[in-house]
Amino acid sequence: MNDTAHSIPADASAPVETLYEGRWLSLRKRGRWEYAERNNPAGAVIIVAVTPDDCVLFVEQYRVSILQNTIEMPAGLVGDLADQADESALMAAQRELEEETGYRCASVEFIHRGPSSSGMSTEMIAFVRARDLEKVGPGGGDETENIVVHEVPRREAGAWLFARAAEGYSIDPKLFAGLWFIEHDGAEKPPAISGRSR
Repeated sequence: MNDTAHSIPADASAPVETLYEGRWLSLRKRGRWEYAERNNPAGAVIIVAVTPDDCVLFVEQYRVSILQNTIEMPAGLVGDLADQADESALMAAQRELEEETGYRCASVEFIHRGPSSSGMSTEMIAFVRARDLEKVGPGGGDETENIVVHEVPRREAGAWLFARAAEGYSIDPKLFAGLWFIEHDGAEKPPAISGRSR
């Protein structure tokens, strides 16, 4: 690996200043850099899920921050519930999948973890693959959400997303990473964790 010490900005080690602190996000400043920080240190999880009928699960919801309907993969914060502050990304993935889509999975496995927007936020997102799905409820999210579930044939997923974009939906670019993970399933990966952990 290359020595990157010469490329680290001089103010990267400056003390952190809190500009604003809300319930879910804080605005921080370090030297000349301003960034958002999630108040739950465990970050977020995106669930890559394909039904037994070979359909990819997408969710649609209105996002107030951009004043637009978005198409996303099922996702959520890790450890955001008061009684589950120590939950893992895999546990959160199982919970969020069922809550948002009405599907329960037999196992989940970690795929990859990285920053959601490294120039603007400290948030780290884990991609998780859900396996052996079973429909157990209607989905739609919790009482604060109004989620519409879309089950899209895997081979049509890319074209379907671009069609929704043409209709005015905001399409989360991370979806295309999720589709790549689906198409390249079977590459080296860690073992699955079986059962429903709570």
